[in-house]
Amino acid sequence: MQVNDKILKGAEELFFKYGIKNITMDEIARHLSISKKTIYQFFKDKDDIIHSLTEYSLKEDKCRIEHARENSKNVIEEVFKIMDEMREMFSRINPIFFYEIYKYYPNTWKMFESFKKDFIYKSVQDSLRRGQEEGLIRKDIDVKILSTLRVELVEIGMRGDMFPTDKFKIVDVQMALTEHFMYGVCTLKGHKLINKYKNIEED
Repeated sequence: MQVNDKILKGAEELFFKYGIKNITMDEIARHLSISKKTIYQFFKDKDDIIHSLTEYSLKEDKCRIEHARENSKNVIEEVFKIMDEMREMFSRINPIFFYEIYKYYPNTWKMFESFKKDFIYKSVQDSLRRGQEEGLIRKDIDVKILSTLRVELVEIGMRGDMFPTDKFKIVDVQMALTEHFMYGVCTLKGHKLINKYKNIEED
């Protein structure tokens, strides 16, 4: 592993567990058992680490989503694979991480916004159209409107003002919103397949 990648990985472990504001450059250096001087050879400050880490994480997310799409028999399986990825990711991230990026790092947050508006929006559109061809997504829905709704639901699920972290687990919120959306856009055939993947026995 390259030194800069090692630094990003170590910072990620700390940020995801404790949030961003609570972690200093000294703590990152101590966590990695390297000098702070070494970190500054690759990153000018903590803001630079956060920006680079976010950029790297979004590229990984893109790869995971594309892999799920390319290796699924149908759109329902695709969604469940992506849900598994989301479950793994959100289960190890302190929810305050997203809030702090939104509040204190606007330039980095713009990357999330661009990723959401460009890649995620198009991916949802493509998936809905795929599902329509498979007979699993209703053909009477407006794909553009529902794609926008789905993208916004992901962000809503991360908002601490709507789902306080002392009352809700972010992973549970994301799973519930995803399932709610899927039941709304699916055909009866799609519903049956969702229930099959959830191991729900129907009468």
